[in-house]
Parts: sequence; structure tokens; C-alpha cells
Amino acid sequence: MSEETLLIDHVGAQGDGVVRTDAGSLFVPRTLPGETVRVELSEDRGELLEIVSGAADRVAPTCPHFGTCGGCALQHQEKNAYLAWKRDQVVRALQSKNIDAPVSEIIACEPNSRRRATFAAMRTRKTVRLGFFERATHTIVDVTTCPILVPELEEALPMLRDLVAPGLTRKGKASVSVTATSSGLDVSVTGGKTEPDLALRQTLAEGAAKADLARLTWDGDILAERRPPVLKLADIDVALPPGAFLQATKAGEDLMVEMVTKALEGTGSVLDLFAGCGTFSLALARTHKVHAVEGAKAQCAAFDQAIRRQGPAAGLKPLTVERRDLARRPLRADELNKFEAAVIDPPRAGAAVQCEGLAASTIPLIASVSCNPATFARDARTLIDGGYRLESVTPLDQFLWSPHIELVGIFRRD
Repeated sequence: MSEETLLIDHVGAQGDGVVRTDAGSLFVPRTLPGETVRVELSEDRGELLEIVSGAADRVAPTCPHFGTCGGCALQHQEKNAYLAWKRDQVVRALQSKNIDAPVSEIIACEPNSRRRATFAAMRTRKTVRLGFFERATHTIVDVTTCPILVPELEEALPMLRDLVAPGLTRKGKASVSVTATSSGLDVSVTGGKTEPDLALRQTLAEGAAKADLARLTWDGDILAERRPPVLKLADIDVALPPGAFLQATKAGEDLMVEMVTKALEGTGSVLDLFAGCGTFSLALARTHKVHAVEGAKAQCAAFDQAIRRQGPAAGLKPLTVERRDLARRPLRADELNKFEAAVIDPPRAGAAVQCEGLAASTIPLIASVSCNPATFARDARTLIDGGYRLESVTPLDQFLWSPHIELVGIFRRD
């Protein structure tokens, strides 16, 4: 290893400062464009030792764990500069696929708004660590506060340590996923002690009762459920199955639903692909006939049950749910052509195969929701080559201070 003084050129896609060298790019976390920094070099990365000359847009981080915790990458950058960087990631992703489309200003996300999080946990000789990993390591930073989380999640951190402690080992790290629902916290743990015996199951269930959790799931097995974890989607109560997908923030979800429903105004029957538990379908069914397609069995069941119980009283238009793995069995063009509009909200890997089917279809309008600008741009290229025009792109900062970006793109067949 060696020490050098370097000039930061720009911030890269993962939120690290980038130094241009003859040998390629060098990445230095927690630095900003225009800064002169002293670093210790190790291969293509540099560990920040000193900021010799700071940037004008450098600010004090909000969280005391910033710098060790790997959950956030850019708390040290002034808000407007940070948002401009995020929007630029979307622009660059589109440019990489030769796509020229209007990109709106990014919609900001407020602190204390993240309603779901996944922590790492492990038992040490004397205590329990629960938090996030350090950047690019398997070391857990024991988090005592987190400014991105909704208050009920942040306040639950001490309780979560006590709750999972009996089920942890010193040999491995567990994953603790927590969701704030309208009926309480939904906690799902994987990677702890496998096949807990009766005594441990009883201890964990008692801990869940003491914490008044809505539900505790351990390696897919529900150990305690005092109340079904419920979220309200378009005024319909949906009981979430363990591990169900939902948008990271309620405000982000509401904005995306508003954008999608507005874009689809005046259309007839709508197809909702990768529908989850009905985030978009339930809102659209107020005014449209909707067919929702989702691959996860439990999410389909929860969605369908909510429709059967509450749909008639809510005045929903006909809304049907189909379970189908769209990665392995995408809808064909002849199946797609029955609809006047489509919504697609795939996982981070995108929907390359399904977008090939959409590109060959005659659907006039597609609203695409994505949490990955790179795969969005790839799939957008497929749709554009098939005759669609990317009418607008709206980024949302739903993942505060991280490199991740949510966006909504509207495609129209000319």
C-alpha cells in the first residue's frame, strides 16, 4: 500500500469519488468532485485519510454512523448537488443506450420515511450486533440510530436486538427484515439457528408478544402472529405475506401511483405486470378493468383475498389476478394485444424477455416503474426499437443517500 494526494474528478454510480488515472479509475468513498484528498491506495480503491481541500457542497453528515456504516453513500453532499447527481445517473443510463428522452427533475425523499429495512445480526462473545454492513465488507456496524427509517423502526432497534438474540449463533450472520405496517411491525429472520427447538420457539414467541409485534417469522415459519400485518393500498386493506414486496416509502408509493394513474387516464382495460400485492392494480381498478399478473404465490393469494373481501364494497371495476412467472413464461404479443395499456414494475434485474413481447405488441401505452436505471434503459431500448416513444422519465429519490434510484417512464406507441 502507498499514500498519495489526489484530485477527485466526479462521483461514480455507486456514490464513490472517482479519480482518473492512466491505469483507469480509482474509487475513493466519501469524497466529492473537485476535492483534493490524501488516500491510502489498495488496488483500484483508496481509503480516505485526509481532505486537503474540501468541495463547496460538502456538508456535515446527518448520522453519527456515516463513514463506517455502508447503508448510505452520500450524506456528506449538499441536498441540491446530491439530487442533481442522482438525476444524472438516469440521464447517463439512457445515453448509454442512445436514448434521448426528457428526464424531469428528481422528486426528493424526506428523512425518516423508509418503512422497511433489512438488518444484519450476529452474536458476539458479550453482546449482539444489529445493523448494516460496512461498505464492501462483512463487518456489521452496530446501529443505534438511523435517520432514513420511519420512527417506529428506528425506535425498535433495541427491541430487535433483544428479540433475535436467543436465536443467533456466533458462527454466522442472520438477516432481520422489518416492515412497519398499519397493524404493527412485521419481522422476518433468516440465517439464525435453524430448526429451533420447542424451547427456543417459545422464547422467540414470548419476545414477539412482549414487543407487541404483528408477526414474527423465522426461516419462513411463522412463530407468532398477534395480528395480520396489513397495509392499505388504494384504501383496500391487504394482509402481507412474509417477505412480500412493497415500495420503500409510503410517500414514494403514493407519487408513483398518482403518476401511473394519471398517465393511463382515458384508457380501457389495463394489464399490470409484476403486480405484487396490488399497488397499482387496486388504484387503477377504481376506473379501469384490470388484469394483474404476479409470480409469487403468496402475494397472489393475499391480493386475490383482498379483492374478494373488499372489492365489491369499494366499487372496484373487474380485477383479476393470474399467477405466472414472467421471466420464464412472459405474455406473448397475442395475449398482450387484448389490453389498451400496461403497467410493468419488475425487480432490479428488469424484464428483458417480457419487454420483447411488449415491443411486438400493439398496446398503445406502457407505464414502466423501475428501481434500476441501467436495466430500465436496456428494456427501454427494446421498446423503442419496437416502435414505442419514451415520452417522459421521472426519477424519485426513494432510497435516500444511497446510489439506488426509482423512476417512472411513460411509453407511447406512435
